[in-house]
Amino acid sequence: MNLLRNKTVAFSAFGLCATVVPAFAQQNAGEPKRPNIVFIMSDDHACQAISAYGHGLNKTPNIDRIAKEGAIFTREFCTNSLCAPARAVILTGKFSHMNGKIDNRTPFEGNQQTFPKLLRNAGYQTAIVGKWHLMNDPQGFDYWNIVPGQGHYFNPDFIEMGEKKQVEGYATSLITKYSLDWIEKRDRSKPFCIMIFHKAPHRNWLPEEKYQNLYRDKNFPLPDTFYDDYTGRGTAAHKQEMQIVRDMRWGHDMKFEKDPYTGQQTDFKDISRFTPEQLKTWRKNYNPQNEAFIRDRPEGRELAEWEYQRYMRDYMACIQSVDDGVGEVLDYLNKNGLDKNTIVVYTSDQGFYLGEHGWFDKRFMYQESFRTPLMMKYPKEIKPGRVIDKMVQNIDFAPTILDYAGVSIPADMQGESIREVATGKNVKNWRDVVYYHYYEFPAEHAVRKHYGIQTDRYKLIHFYGDVDEWELYDLKKDPEEMRSVYDDPEYKKVCEEMHVKLKEIRQKYKDED
Repeated sequence: MNLLRNKTVAFSAFGLCATVVPAFAQQNAGEPKRPNIVFIMSDDHACQAISAYGHGLNKTPNIDRIAKEGAIFTREFCTNSLCAPARAVILTGKFSHMNGKIDNRTPFEGNQQTFPKLLRNAGYQTAIVGKWHLMNDPQGFDYWNIVPGQGHYFNPDFIEMGEKKQVEGYATSLITKYSLDWIEKRDRSKPFCIMIFHKAPHRNWLPEEKYQNLYRDKNFPLPDTFYDDYTGRGTAAHKQEMQIVRDMRWGHDMKFEKDPYTGQQTDFKDISRFTPEQLKTWRKNYNPQNEAFIRDRPEGRELAEWEYQRYMRDYMACIQSVDDGVGEVLDYLNKNGLDKNTIVVYTSDQGFYLGEHGWFDKRFMYQESFRTPLMMKYPKEIKPGRVIDKMVQNIDFAPTILDYAGVSIPADMQGESIREVATGKNVKNWRDVVYYHYYEFPAEHAVRKHYGIQTDRYKLIHFYGDVDEWELYDLKKDPEEMRSVYDDPEYKKVCEEMHVKLKEIRQKYKDED
């Protein structure tokens, strides 16, 4: 990977002198233009909910277009399965312990080096639209228009270049609109990089009006592990607070204005943001189902499965609007002749549980929240229909984008460019292990602090803090991670080898408890 760094144009990692920027920006006639970059990221979008990954739960034809016209990555992993830390990792190309953003509580240190700053110094126009979630104003962008905090689905607030205002409409559609508006009005003499960061499908999954009944009659299949009792795992799996039945709320998650059992007002606060017409449509679409639930009062497994279906229908409906937005962006690029010289990336900040182990949310290093979707297309280099099974991580995004843009990759970035990997080439000495570290405990969902590694076959996790427990999984024999074999004598040698690898990678990335 040092060769990749040496091939790039040797500019300073922290800025360019005033005399160099114009020379870089003004390309000689006949030179290939530097590519534009459209980086689209949704929030909590599980691989299981993208039809290109073959799970059959829903259809995402526009997101699938990126995979069809480019490459789909089957083993892309996050480094810290939480919203704000994932964004900091993507911006900096560094693990959480190096960029300082380890959880959702502490502000991101915005003065540090990020790839948008480096692109901007090298003559790119840069913009970010949508969910920022880093507790400060964006830096390194010519234009920014962000939602405060988690944002709202309906009639959201936006902060545009420091000015806050509430806008009527649906968040996903507005984020797409503002993104395309900026691309249309950009300085066409320069290449551009825009980060389109959707709020959806983050909790609490409020679908757009046109999709509120999309899955009303669909019964999603229960995951095989839905009724998992966590036998075979340690404290963390037993004491989490992210079970659909136990931990979802009647108002916020299940969309009841009044508790179906007590009749008391619920915490369904989003309803106060609706316009009268939006509220009328919402009640028309949701009240009949809610009234039927109150009339029937299901119990036991019937109750659990009703809640699961409500969750899945709302979650998947939110994704449908994201898919529409991706289609609008791709159509705009094609219509305006930008598609051939534009890199389009689609990813999520992490994976998500869709009922596996009875859970929603993320945070764990277990597969559903650790594995993250990634598709990328660039007609000049990536042939259509590529399937990439190399292990990549979100620390790789920053160096990859810099590599494509012809900007030198700073030596302190911990990721590697996946530019050659994306072409399908057999890149020598590519990583055979990925590293993860989660920090936010005690906190919502009560997932213990833990770190670990995963190889082609095995996963080793250390839960620490108020516990000190190790887990080892054989992903070939136990892909659903139902039984830790850490104390199994048959895996003694594997366990020893994984501990050595863990120690080596922690030293490499300069991490500690």
